[in-house]
Amino acid sequence: MCHHHHHQQVASQMNRREFLTRTSLAGVGIAALSSLLPNNVFADTNPKPILPHFAPKAKRIIYLFQSGGPSQLELFDYKPKLKQLFGQELPASIRGNQRLTGMTSNQKSFPLAMGKFQFAQHGKSQAWVSELLPHTAKIVDDLCFIKSMHTEAINHDPAVTFIQTGSQQAGRPSFGSWLSYGLGSENQNLPAFVVLLSRAREGDQPLYAKLWGNGFLPSEHQGVIFRSGDNPVFYLNNPGGMDKVSRRRMLDHLAKLHQAQVKHVLDEEINSRISQYEMAYRMQSSVPATLDISKEPEYIYDMYGEESKKPGTFAANCLLARRLIEKDVRFVQLYHQGWDQHGNLPNDIKLMAKSVDQASAALIKDLKQRGLLDETLVIWGGEFGRTNYSQGKLTPENYGRDHHPRCYTIFMAGAGIKKGISYGETDEFGYNIVKNPVHVHDFQATVLHLLGIDHEQLIFKNQGRRYRLTDVAGKVVKDILA
Repeated sequence: MCHHHHHQQVASQMNRREFLTRTSLAGVGIAALSSLLPNNVFADTNPKPILPHFAPKAKRIIYLFQSGGPSQLELFDYKPKLKQLFGQELPASIRGNQRLTGMTSNQKSFPLAMGKFQFAQHGKSQAWVSELLPHTAKIVDDLCFIKSMHTEAINHDPAVTFIQTGSQQAGRPSFGSWLSYGLGSENQNLPAFVVLLSRAREGDQPLYAKLWGNGFLPSEHQGVIFRSGDNPVFYLNNPGGMDKVSRRRMLDHLAKLHQAQVKHVLDEEINSRISQYEMAYRMQSSVPATLDISKEPEYIYDMYGEESKKPGTFAANCLLARRLIEKDVRFVQLYHQGWDQHGNLPNDIKLMAKSVDQASAALIKDLKQRGLLDETLVIWGGEFGRTNYSQGKLTPENYGRDHHPRCYTIFMAGAGIKKGISYGETDEFGYNIVKNPVHVHDFQATVLHLLGIDHEQLIFKNQGRRYRLTDVAGKVVKDILA
């Protein structure tokens, strides 16, 4: 049998990849071939990042996201001028030719609005806080207010997507997914990224699962929603007739099948799926124990407020957030809906402030008394601010405010953040930023920095482009770092 013929026969018995690998001339063929094969099967385009890049100040994050855009003017950004000029026109020179939403762009008049709420200075830091937030007012010396946040989006969906994923378009990984991917989990029995939802009034902007989605990162990094009720995580419980032993047997068998498949199909997602099944199995015992707040002492309920006993409220979720980070969950994201006040703002904002004030402050005090605030970063804020002029009819008792991306206030507390400071400033109308603007990407870069991550180095390559949470922007706000 001639040498050539024998070679052909062997080749037909080998698969294409083995054949090309064995017969390539000193591997030169591989380089050429790998550029032709789908997804470059011989090269891992995304080697796991080695993190943290430097010593982190924060280990974990609790992000108390106020969905809908709370009015900074009624809560934190005190502008006495708006009271003095109540009902007068916003000067055109202040408004400029700025983009307005479809809700107020056809208004003939832009009357300046301010309610009857009183402001006072609190603490050693003399921070201004409105009477709507009496509990928050008591802890201002632990807080860092950023009064000069600004964003690019003017409507809810793109704005929330932007601050959570770094892009106004859906499909990018969320903040928590980037951290789960980059830093991994510290507790093998709970997800690295947990999401808790609450609302204080009906009829507000919906939230979408893409906000805690993994985008193009492996699916094990998506946020896991914990709901209130008997079935906090969907599909976690065994179906009727299946016990723990048979579930374990099924998973072992599934793992064997997957192992066999991995040999032939180079699909990362298979491993992801297996790790999710395994996590779900371990969560069957860890989740009920973590969510059982009945063992909390009475003084804790008093601290977080009456609502903390009611599952699904913001207060109960704040208490759960503390329990989750005690168990080393890396990123706990609360979404609290109801802040979109285009009308009836004076009444609705009272209700909203009451639903969050006590529990937000309690969480920070509770973390502090347990020695956990030193390694946990707490963030409080929404996707944009509100206009200083009224949307719709203005009366001394009632008015609304439209979306305002040009300036708004958030606060942070905890690991690595300066205490008792206000950073950034808006003009006397509370319309434009006059000092130290902080863009959404700057905020994201700063939070990553606190976790020991250089935001320009946390990269994932997808479809030929390198992506990061801060897209192609963002600078760390050094002045607010402790």
